[in-house]
Amino acid sequence: MTPPEHLTIRSPEDVLGFIPHSLGYWPSASLVAMTLQGKRLGATLRLDLPGPDVLAQPAAFARTVCSYLEADRNADGSLLALFTNNGWLAGPDCYGSLLAGLQWALDGAGMPVRDAWYVGTEYWRDAFCADPACCPFPGRPVQEIRDSTLNAEMVYRGSSVGPSPQDQPAAVLPGSSLHCAAVLEAEAAWLAQLDLRRGSRAQFDAVLGLWDAQLNRPPGEAWLPEVERDGFLRATLLVPRWRDAVLMMAAAGRAAAEAGAGQSPTFREECRLEPVAPPAGSLGAGIGGKAAPAGGPVHGGVTEAGVPRYGDVLMGIQPAVPDWERLDALDSIFLQLAASGGRAGAASLTGRGWIAWCRGRGSFSAAYLAQALDVEPGYRLAELLLELVRRGTICGWAARKEAAWQKFGPDAA
Repeated sequence: MTPPEHLTIRSPEDVLGFIPHSLGYWPSASLVAMTLQGKRLGATLRLDLPGPDVLAQPAAFARTVCSYLEADRNADGSLLALFTNNGWLAGPDCYGSLLAGLQWALDGAGMPVRDAWYVGTEYWRDAFCADPACCPFPGRPVQEIRDSTLNAEMVYRGSSVGPSPQDQPAAVLPGSSLHCAAVLEAEAAWLAQLDLRRGSRAQFDAVLGLWDAQLNRPPGEAWLPEVERDGFLRATLLVPRWRDAVLMMAAAGRAAAEAGAGQSPTFREECRLEPVAPPAGSLGAGIGGKAAPAGGPVHGGVTEAGVPRYGDVLMGIQPAVPDWERLDALDSIFLQLAASGGRAGAASLTGRGWIAWCRGRGSFSAAYLAQALDVEPGYRLAELLLELVRRGTICGWAARKEAAWQKFGPDAA
């Protein structure tokens, strides 16, 4: 959803009502920190609330929060929301020391805390107000947040708040058992042919061409089940270099994927088998006519002479701005291809995990990657990406406002 004009925030209820729409779910046991640029909301960061050891000495945690928020170079203030039912308690579980540490660190970083709130399952209150006349115990009903003007406007514009990533159903669409069985059979047949052509440049070009066409499907066009197409696409994900090239092409363009493949000894001249691909009639009504020509300019202004390396694309360092429209399209395709399970299903879930991480949605990324490892234990790319997410590493694009994915469009609130 991309609203055409700014959303106006008039009250704390509006700020707190915006958070679940920004994250995609209502957080719990979480610290949510938001930057401010004057009166405009900037970046949103969610972290698990720390345990007693960190609460006793919160300085390092506060510095970590600052380091993330400093990616918003235009920030001149911040807001904090602690989603917990323990915000009303005194004693070792109290978050007063954490708030004090965050205030000190953010003030020193030029982002002073302008407001902070505790939000429980039933009540919320101002974290700094001790006046019972203003903020009586136990607080104000959370329903006031759900009934806020901004929340109503977000819902009206098409935004929705789903379950948390941990409570999400499996990130796989239910599919007909007969269709899934047919897709797996087609996948095996295609893989037998593709295995003979792993070193073929012509086959690599054919694979990229088909994926490129799928990424350029008209927006909103329904994805109808097609056994041969789905089996072929899944089979290509079982070749790691081709899988990686698909990710690279979606973010940085086809020329980048082609040049990236040429940076390693992938192709063999003796492999001269004719390339294979599904018949044109199985590829969808809207396919064709929009694919980027081989060797053309790379998205983001990178030319073939300065093509980004795969590692730079994987980490969100290059291109300067990825092609979010094509990454969104790839995410939708992976959702469909994951339905039949197996190693190709794990590859699809891993791709979704990477895209979620690129969007700055670490909780969703971790959920997808964990599901990939449930489907295929030991799947290496999922393991590597999950380690990045658990370390708290932020994708380069997500850390830069001009490059970051915009769920609501720029300057929405």
